[in-house]
Amino acid sequence: MTVEPRALQQSVLLKKMSRCLVVSVGTTLLSAAVLVALALGAGVAAGPANIIAVCCGIGPSYYANRHWVWGRAGRSDLAREIVPFWLLSLAGLVVSTVAVGLMSTMTSHWSTSARAVALPFANLSSFASLWLVQFALLDRVLFKAAGSPAQPSAAALTAPTDRKESVAS
Repeated sequence: MTVEPRALQQSVLLKKMSRCLVVSVGTTLLSAAVLVALALGAGVAAGPANIIAVCCGIGPSYYANRHWVWGRAGRSDLAREIVPFWLLSLAGLVVSTVAVGLMSTMTSHWSTSARAVALPFANLSSFASLWLVQFALLDRVLFKAAGSPAQPSAAALTAPTDRKESVAS
């Protein structure tokens, strides 16, 4: 049985998207926990608490995306990978901080329990709306294979242990 290159590329893309989504969910949970702890537990204003919370997730997100999702090894390139990743993340931070600030103002009269749901919801909603843009930029620009076209070959992206090879009869 022969696997069509396009089908393999789609399979690899779906695998990367799934892994990137797992990373995003994990770092969002981390950020939400920090946000709630700071804003509701420590009494830090929602905006600054969101800035701290999002920054706590950027490092783990970069590392997991670079290594687990895109299979990059070796030293990171400061100008080509790290700085653009942080800038992209900080752009999302601006959007989410505005959303959390607005939600905080709108829910200031709500109970602490209700706000513990509303504030992370505002954070999550803003990052969810930017997720596809982020994935495309990571896949096509930041972590594309060196010297490759915008769409790396499926063979270059599939780890040998993940590849299912069959013998033609």
